[in-house]
Amino acid sequence: MMEKIPTQTGTRDQLMNDLKSVISDAESWLRNSSLTGEDLRAAKEKFERTLTSAKDNVMYYQGAVVEKTKVAAKATDEYVHENPWRAIAIGATVGLLLGVVISRRD
Repeated sequence: MMEKIPTQTGTRDQLMNDLKSVISDAESWLRNSSLTGEDLRAAKEKFERTLTSAKDNVMYYQGAVVEKTKVAAKATDEYVHENPWRAIAIGATVGLLLGVVISRRD
């Protein structure tokens, strides 16, 4: 059974929130460069946690995209094998339409 992949929007939103947090933490850290001792260590640890979380989300999002791409490629492959002439006709039609669009641009 395949693992359920969360919606792209939810994952993308989480990733964007993590990246915004990383940027905010970095800006804060740079603005407060006078931090010393325990405050500096705490800021650094928070920044590293946020950065690690953002990297993990990027890797997860990449994995989800790869998985969905594999599923789409498999479905396309099965369709083409089951309907070779229809696939050829669709490909030729798309090629013809693209040729017409490109030739009208010139």
